[in-house]
Amino acid sequence: MGSKHHKTLEAVFEKPEQANITWSDIETLFGSLGAEITEGNGSRVRVVLKGVRAVFHRPHPRKEANKGAVKSVRRFLEEVGVKP
Repeated sequence: MGSKHHKTLEAVFEKPEQANITWSDIETLFGSLGAEITEGNGSRVRVVLKGVRAVFHRPHPRKEANKGAVKSVRRFLEEVGVKP
């Protein structure tokens, strides 16, 4: 994992949650962890990592994830055993 991915991971685990993490950085983080990412309907993104599946919604019209999305990403990463 590169330093940019590590910074994104640390940002996801910060409390209180940040609302300024770009969704593309989160998707890139998933990819660097070895996740399989597929497109769903509309803004849905399916992510499979270590056999655990999650569905997220890309933010729009903004490109930053809101606090609720960041919490969901954190829960997913904790479930698969990923921590900063």
